[in-house]
Amino acid sequence: MVLGLVAIGLLFGAGGMWLAERAAPTAAMDEARVGRIVRDYVLAHPELIPEAIEKLQQRESTRAVASNRSRIEQPYGDAWIGNPNADVTLVEYYDYNCGFCRATLPTIEKLVAADKNLRVVFKELPVLADSSRAAARASLTAAAQGRFKSFHDALYAAGPVSAATIAQAAKASGVDLTKVPADTEATLRDNLDIAAKLGVTGTPAWVVGDQLLSGALPLDRLQDAIAKARAS
Repeated sequence: MVLGLVAIGLLFGAGGMWLAERAAPTAAMDEARVGRIVRDYVLAHPELIPEAIEKLQQRESTRAVASNRSRIEQPYGDAWIGNPNADVTLVEYYDYNCGFCRATLPTIEKLVAADKNLRVVFKELPVLADSSRAAARASLTAAAQGRFKSFHDALYAAGPVSAATIAQAAKASGVDLTKVPADTEATLRDNLDIAAKLGVTGTPAWVVGDQLLSGALPLDRLQDAIAKARAS
């Protein structure tokens, strides 16, 4: 109980430390009294609960990024754009059935155009539909053939994902879909495994530096995250 109070203090500064200090001399304090202190404080400050959960999730995702960085930032084939020798790598986890992912395309282009020392790596995360998995396999096939970006843009431009639009995008980008790489399924499993470790709950999700971000973020928000990663 006391350790929990100290943890609250560390998470929330002065307010939390007041609670921890009040309960600190607990050698002779019974459990019921400690429980009342905790209950009264949390009822008076209910915002602590979601804030604590969010902070703990952030800490866990930061640890997961640090321990899996090479797996996160290593592109598959040519599934990246920007500077190959960049000092910052921004990773996007995406699903071809995700409208928000589609909406980020212009933002990514602007990021790369404005920042000549940035690399953007694309990671398939097929979680929305069976067709997402088929599209991800085709995308990895394109990346293995050095045609990722043209296929990526063509598939998003083709409309809702289907066998027909996948074939259309492959034809437009010169991808031979009969030459599926042997490690395709292992790569998708690895992406899904990493996403689970990071606590990713939807697409698009972004990793830059030690930060995990979610959603179709505006240009300035991503630029701020990139600047923070560059400064760290």
